[in-house]
Amino acid sequence: MQRPNAAQYAYGSAVVVLATAALLLLTGATGPPGIAAACLAGLLLGVLVAVTMPGAARRVKTPDAPDAPGASPGNDAVRVPAAQVGAGADTRTGA
Repeated sequence: MQRPNAAQYAYGSAVVVLATAALLLLTGATGPPGIAAACLAGLLLGVLVAVTMPGAARRVKTPDAPDAPGASPGNDAVRVPAAQVGAGADTRTGA
């Protein structure tokens, strides 16, 4: 089983809070059993949303992968590194 990602945590937590608040407001529960039931229902809804949400996207093989068909082992020598661009004082145009 995969670990949940940040989006699943965020959506699940938001559903727990919002569903619990909505259930408490709609039912008008004031006693401990009613509040506990609303909290449990909100928690179950949040878990359901987090579990059924699609997980992280799987990696897609790129054509330049070494195990891809048609890729030759000599392609690495042809690659040219990109020019490095700094973000310091050398890139400023004013004085």
